[in-house]
Amino acid sequence: MKRTTQGRYVTISTVGERVRAFIPAPLPPDPPIKWTPELRSKFDQALVVMGRLDGISETLPDTLLFLYSYVRKEALLSSMIEGTRSSLSDLMLYELDVQPGAPLNDVQEVSHYVAALQYGLKRLADGFPLCLRLIKEIHRILLAKGRGSRQTPGEFRTSQNWIGGTRPGNAVFVPPPAEYVQECMGQLELFLHDHPEPTPALLKAALAHVQFETIHPFLDGNGRMGRLLITLILCEQGILKKPLLYLSLYFKTHRRRYYDLLNEVRFSGDWEAWLDFFADAVISTAEQAEMTARRIIELAEEDRGKIKGLGRAAPNVLRVHRRMLERPITTAGRLSKEIGITPTTIYRCLADLERLGIVREVTGRKRNRVFSYTRYLEIMNEGTELPG
Repeated sequence: MKRTTQGRYVTISTVGERVRAFIPAPLPPDPPIKWTPELRSKFDQALVVMGRLDGISETLPDTLLFLYSYVRKEALLSSMIEGTRSSLSDLMLYELDVQPGAPLNDVQEVSHYVAALQYGLKRLADGFPLCLRLIKEIHRILLAKGRGSRQTPGEFRTSQNWIGGTRPGNAVFVPPPAEYVQECMGQLELFLHDHPEPTPALLKAALAHVQFETIHPFLDGNGRMGRLLITLILCEQGILKKPLLYLSLYFKTHRRRYYDLLNEVRFSGDWEAWLDFFADAVISTAEQAEMTARRIIELAEEDRGKIKGLGRAAPNVLRVHRRMLERPITTAGRLSKEIGITPTTIYRCLADLERLGIVREVTGRKRNRVFSYTRYLEIMNEGTELPG
């Protein structure tokens, strides 16, 4: 069963050039996916490891403690693919209204990714369907400030764009003309709602991601929005109870292969190679997330054991420690407000945590000092190292 180009080309004139733009065929693929035993086995394995990841989220002392940093790690990685130079510490400092070490636009971009993801997940939890309206609302938050904020956030494009190259004529790929975007996205929305036929959730996420990136419906932010879409689909469909699976690190690590496979789908209809890669991404990422969660649990238990040896001071220090599990970079003033303990007591607790080697003051100042839960951040920072 040979599959050919999954769509059609139209010749357009744009920026003074005549080029061929690609209009994808609606999902699901036609002819259908060829499920070899190997591909079926990989998808089954992906579902198993996702189930384990969902299971460990139930064993975390408080899943929200882990989610705060994990969501921000994903935001950082997804934005790094687009060229930002920020770190997890920069983002957390920015959220504390402390000057980050990275360019402000970069940190704002990552911060808005966090806000967009949280907004989308809340809307879904409140029963709102994953639809074009919600996609636009999320995109509006994603591009609220920084780069892209002037590229009509929350609105489908009304002009031609292209991927790669310096102009349409030497682009790697030219998405559909603007007048086809609404129709293509409408067809994608139908697919998300199981029309013309039901599609299993993991397969739906894999297919929809490629289709979204192929349509490239916005002037900016398509890559980040397309990666967000994967998590939103898996959470809406109930495959994930908590948003703990993010593929940006895998896509970043295998960036060239990722882009090549997207083009293989467009040009030759090779969905199977993409699905094989996607299943590998899910398996690797879910196993890594599960391992990270276990290491965080072990670290928290180990540090709680040290703190309990402090005697009478232990109860207050444990409260500060718990709060730093949620926000591993913070200030004494913020801790005082959040926990309801006097600043003097907070500083004594932080001094105890410093003596135990659990936290470290990172500014060297006498005022407005910032404290970091160092080993926790080291675990969360893995994979986010900036290139030299």
